[in-house]
Amino acid sequence: MKKTVLLTILLVSALAVSAQERNTSQSYIEKFKDNAVAIMHQSGIPASIILGIAMHESANGNSAIAKNLNNQFGMKGGTTSVYYKNNKKVKSAYKSYDSVLESFEDFARIMTEKKKFAHLQDQLSSVDYKGWVKGIQKAGYASSRKWGAQVLALINKYDLHDYDKNVDSTETAPSIMLPPVNKQ
Repeated sequence: MKKTVLLTILLVSALAVSAQERNTSQSYIEKFKDNAVAIMHQSGIPASIILGIAMHESANGNSAIAKNLNNQFGMKGGTTSVYYKNNKKVKSAYKSYDSVLESFEDFARIMTEKKKFAHLQDQLSSVDYKGWVKGIQKAGYASSRKWGAQVLALINKYDLHDYDKNVDSTETAPSIMLPPVNKQ
């Protein structure tokens, strides 16, 4: 009987710990909203777009590539990345980043410097999140026809567009240098 009770307690404790490790939408927003706003000030890409796409593509930072490669946007790279899952080596075509912020910065670089996305910055304001979603989808960011509606649903559900309103604020945003990306 004591073994059963002890085993049950251990199992419940293990489940509680694993549940705590998963990001919720709210915890993800709290962790990364300041980064998204800072990048918006630097690049002109709405913070709602950065957060909404990152939340959608990484399942709030819970996907395997988000956890193991800090890749929040499903960006593929030119080299193979390696990580370990359940003591097994996993080779991945996805880019690996040193931090989540580096992933956010790379997304901003791609949106502002790759030819198929760069025109959006000239055509859209940093508060036109609906236009950005439509433009990014039309440019071929994702193959799913539902992708844009899913990202917009996240932006609206969590009022991520409220972070876009900080673009004209007088407070100084941290400076983030966006290194160049190869145009394709």
